[in-house]
Amino acid sequence: MIIPFEGKSQIFPGTQTENQEAVTAEWPTDPLGRRTPRGTVSGFINAVSERDYSLASEYLNLEEIPGEQEGKRLAATLQTLLDRGGNIMPYSWISDENSGKEDQNLPSEVDEVGTVTVGGDEIKLYVEATEGPKGGPIWLFASETMETIAKATIEDPLLLERIMPAFLHDNLWGGVPIGQWIAALLLVILSYLISWSIVFSIRFIIRLSWKKARTEPTSDVIKALALPVRLYLAVLLFVIISQNIGISIILRQKFSGITLIIAILAFLILLWSLAEIIGSFSKRQMSHRGSVSGVSVVLFLQRVAKVAIVIFGVIAILGSLGVDVTTGLAALGIGGIALALGAQKTIENFVGSVTVISDQPVRVGDFCKVGNTIGTVERIGMRSTRIRTLARTVVTIPNGQFSSENIENYAHRDQFWFQTLLSLRYETTPDQIRYLLVELRSVLYAHPMVSPEPARVRFVELGADSLNIEVFAYITVKVYDDFLEVREDLLLQLMDVVEQSGTGFAFPSQTIYFAKDQGLSQEKSRTAEEKVRKWKENGELQIPKFDPEHITELKDQSPYPPEGSATRKNHGTGKIPGL
Repeated sequence: MIIPFEGKSQIFPGTQTENQEAVTAEWPTDPLGRRTPRGTVSGFINAVSERDYSLASEYLNLEEIPGEQEGKRLAATLQTLLDRGGNIMPYSWISDENSGKEDQNLPSEVDEVGTVTVGGDEIKLYVEATEGPKGGPIWLFASETMETIAKATIEDPLLLERIMPAFLHDNLWGGVPIGQWIAALLLVILSYLISWSIVFSIRFIIRLSWKKARTEPTSDVIKALALPVRLYLAVLLFVIISQNIGISIILRQKFSGITLIIAILAFLILLWSLAEIIGSFSKRQMSHRGSVSGVSVVLFLQRVAKVAIVIFGVIAILGSLGVDVTTGLAALGIGGIALALGAQKTIENFVGSVTVISDQPVRVGDFCKVGNTIGTVERIGMRSTRIRTLARTVVTIPNGQFSSENIENYAHRDQFWFQTLLSLRYETTPDQIRYLLVELRSVLYAHPMVSPEPARVRFVELGADSLNIEVFAYITVKVYDDFLEVREDLLLQLMDVVEQSGTGFAFPSQTIYFAKDQGLSQEKSRTAEEKVRKWKENGELQIPKFDPEHITELKDQSPYPPEGSATRKNHGTGKIPGL
């Protein structure tokens, strides 16, 4: 059962309310150190360690429970409940400010500092700010918490209390029975041995049942996890067992800082090991690819990660010891900003290098276009990338600029785009246009190096000087020289079809006809018109699109390389040697 705090809200000088900013005021020092929640909790623990329950009662809000003897009894009861499975937060987690913690879901004058267990029910321990006799807040264990504790009954003694000899229980050291110290040290050893056994057994089972666990990098990951998991598990076992066997809260509070530091160290060791594993794996990958610059980037990032882990670890450990690291963090932030401003270009180029190497828009040897620069990538370095241009010059581009440019990589192209516009004379008749549409499409569909999808030929425009037909297709080669060969062949075939149609190409100029001009070929025009007429009569006009069966019939019918070519072999196959 969780007991919520329902105390009345109180306002003190120097605390922040909903409609009021914090006001700094000078208050006289409280002789018992109760100006902050941490001071109250540590003061109570010190008082009960000296068995001074009258002093310990000064840290309790007893306004609803009068009587000095009742205060002593409640102080002793609270200690007993804490000894018997209760818990106080590490001091570094408890606020050392007059205003308490502001990030808890509690009223501003209330802080949670721990828990106790009574009859299987969990009761949260709160401290609350009360107004001191000379002004300012005095933090005490909350009155409602003390009312709940006053109703608690102590059950049978725990295991440690039953088995500890009287002479070990009666002799104190640091306010704690010597027997408690011995039990705590034995428990530290026992917790580590249990943790070691559990981790060893799990590793053995994994290696036995999973073959991949015996090979890198899986084995390295398992090995890296072993030590931090072992340490963290040992700390967890110590905390849980110490609460349940009756180790004194006084002794547990002395160990709380150490256990917290060990837990932080376990986490830091885990991060360090993972940085080593990831770095080694990445270096191997970069080495296999032959990327020297990639190895350099990985080494740099690995060192940066390790430095960050050390800085984070120092800050976390200092914070666990109760040291205020806010000022140090602010100075570190200002120094980081100054460094970043001074090395802005260097950082920009380094980040660009990481982007280029990780994203790999280009690799060494790729032919590409970066901004207005076209050429072959010769080197990708830590600061810049070098490109050998078509003019055989070398252009060096800083990686910060390189990564922000539009990069067009020709090396990964799977097909080449073939597109041209045939501008015909205005004397061309509609039937000649129909003839051209059919025959030009036949050229594309019949060519073995042209993809039928989405090959198309369309009459697209009545231009100012010409009738325009667009030819659009993809050539299924990957090498640029091969593309030039196929494009050349296609253009020649298209010119043949235009010549056979009886029309000709138009020019963007004015034409003056003289008597000697022979004009268009009337014979060829009649031939083209006759062929279109027959297509219409037989229902074979392949406009507006070709019949799929006819496309299949035409596939690979065009000889390529063309007849008479020195590279042509196996006449009629339409295949390019070596492709």
